[in-house]
Amino acid sequence: MNIRCNPSWPARSLPLLAAALLSACAAVGPDYERPAVNLPAQYAVPVPASDAPQVTATWWTLFGDATLNELMEAARRHNTDVQAAVARVEQAEAVLREADALRWPSLGLSGSAARQRTSELSATGNGATFSTFQLAATTDFEIDFWGRLRRASEAARAQALATDYAREVVWQTVSGLLAQSYFSLRMLDEQIALSQQTLASREESLRLLRVRLQAGAAASLDVEQAEAERAQAAVQLRELQRQRELARSQLALLSGQPQLQLAAGAVRDLPVPPVPPAGLPSTLLERRPDVRQAEALLAAANAQIGVARAAMYPSISLTGLLGGQSAELSDLLKSGARIGTLGLSVDLPMFDAGRRRAQTEQAQARQREALAAYQGAVQAAFRDVGDALTNLEAARAAQADVQRAAQASEQALRIAQQRYEAGYSPYLELLEAQRSANAAQLQVLDNRRAQLAATVELFKALGGGWQDAQRSAQAASGTGPQTPGP
Repeated sequence: MNIRCNPSWPARSLPLLAAALLSACAAVGPDYERPAVNLPAQYAVPVPASDAPQVTATWWTLFGDATLNELMEAARRHNTDVQAAVARVEQAEAVLREADALRWPSLGLSGSAARQRTSELSATGNGATFSTFQLAATTDFEIDFWGRLRRASEAARAQALATDYAREVVWQTVSGLLAQSYFSLRMLDEQIALSQQTLASREESLRLLRVRLQAGAAASLDVEQAEAERAQAAVQLRELQRQRELARSQLALLSGQPQLQLAAGAVRDLPVPPVPPAGLPSTLLERRPDVRQAEALLAAANAQIGVARAAMYPSISLTGLLGGQSAELSDLLKSGARIGTLGLSVDLPMFDAGRRRAQTEQAQARQREALAAYQGAVQAAFRDVGDALTNLEAARAAQADVQRAAQASEQALRIAQQRYEAGYSPYLELLEAQRSANAAQLQVLDNRRAQLAATVELFKALGGGWQDAQRSAQAASGTGPQTPGP
């Protein structure tokens, strides 16, 4: 159905009519409300630490390692996954600007020039030839009576937020993996140094045994066992060197530096990471970018219901044209050549075999899917924090035991060495003591790496860090997922 208005209507009637129509009805579809998620109020942290410092998004600086800080900055600038995520954010922002632009009238300028000749044989023609020139400004404006454009803009705004949070998720993943790879490389550096010492010790033992064998003071069995231990130590060293090169290659990829080379370091030189305070509130999960992303996607899906419902109602548009038309180009701007049109068009859906209703039901189903995804993201985040806390406390609790085991193994090795040199025990007993001491030292390094890894996982699980419990609870309401509005 099309309704054409008299061109003589005053121009000021157009905005008045639009305002009246816009104020007549609110946007259809449900307004977004944050869903409730049933979670415990706080985590049970085994070790209280009321003086624990606040940990911010740049959590890696707490380890006091300049090389790690440089790698993080390089990854932020050069990592291809991060760059792609930034590009996706820019795309989403452009989509939002496009959706917002649809809520404003479009203006254009058109012009035409034509030379025509009528037929001499037609009923009205006389074979005349004439020119027509036209220049006009045009406008087209859809009145958002049912809120379709407002809901579409709301959905685009929420989608843009979700994309921005997805960028943070990518950075959180990259930074966490980079830190874990760096700690693994530093542990491998220490393991390589330990294996080099072990290999040197095995070679010296083998040399002495061969001297003793020639003097008749040692058995050939001892020499063969010592040779086997030396070979095993050499194999272990080469394997660790291989793993170290793979870790370096991983760091080169993550930091976007293909030619990256890192000098050897020690994981023991890194400071002990801070311990979280007792009673961490579960509201800290609202800081996690993946939780915020899931909620923004839920808000976008909720707004799309309004878009689908509005399509079931009539669409109302205003069109206008103002310009001049004449037979001579020089007369085009004269008052007598003025032309104008003001139109109102209404598109009323009558029968579509249920297509629009099906689209609305699809939008409602996608909203329920997004709701389940949001609730799942919150529950998974809560589990991640709990698992990280458990792993961190287990590694901290085992530290004293692995240190004591290493000390005891070193003492047992010294005793076994003395007993063997005095002739009180066979060489096999010394070999066993050497193996136990080597394994205990490796266990110390692995426990240290486990503490660092659990700390990184906790930083990631909490969205970057923590504050003390009271400040976190107060700040949570201001740091939760942003709720996009229309």
